[in-house]
Amino acid sequence: MKKTVLFILLAIVITACTVSYKFNGSNINYTETPTLEIRDFQNQAPLVYPPLTQVFNEHMKDVFIRGTKLQLTSIAPSMEIEGEIVRYDLTPLAVQENNLASQTRLTMAVKFRFRNNVRPEEDKDETVSAYRDFSSSLMLTDVQDGLIDELTKEIVDQIFNSTMSNW
Repeated sequence: MKKTVLFILLAIVITACTVSYKFNGSNINYTETPTLEIRDFQNQAPLVYPPLTQVFNEHMKDVFIRGTKLQLTSIAPSMEIEGEIVRYDLTPLAVQENNLASQTRLTMAVKFRFRNNVRPEEDKDETVSAYRDFSSSLMLTDVQDGLIDELTKEIVDQIFNSTMSNW
């Protein structure tokens, strides 16, 4: 009898105590803020690479769709994100004795504005950036698409963490 009662109590404790982990880092009250509008980011940088805008915008929407339960809408959204790509440029690095750079840095920066129409105190206006270095012996056209994917992922993750997390 004691073993049965002990077993039932143990079963209740085990089923009552659950641990929940969220690895996307989001902290969203979906009943309060169920919708999000992500406006297309335009490339305002002096150096323009045409595919960059499309790659960035698609990745932004993909990360927010996969990482949250928010519904994307343009009609009376609870939250809004908009912005522009403000920097996309090359910088020579590691100048050698022959006055030539052995490395080149590709830098990308995005200015974004986040509005929480339910909680205006959470509004943000920030600029985030990322960079990747590559050998100067390579042409930018040879490495550009891969670097854009990496830079876009890093910047979108920064935007996601800044807007959807409450650290």
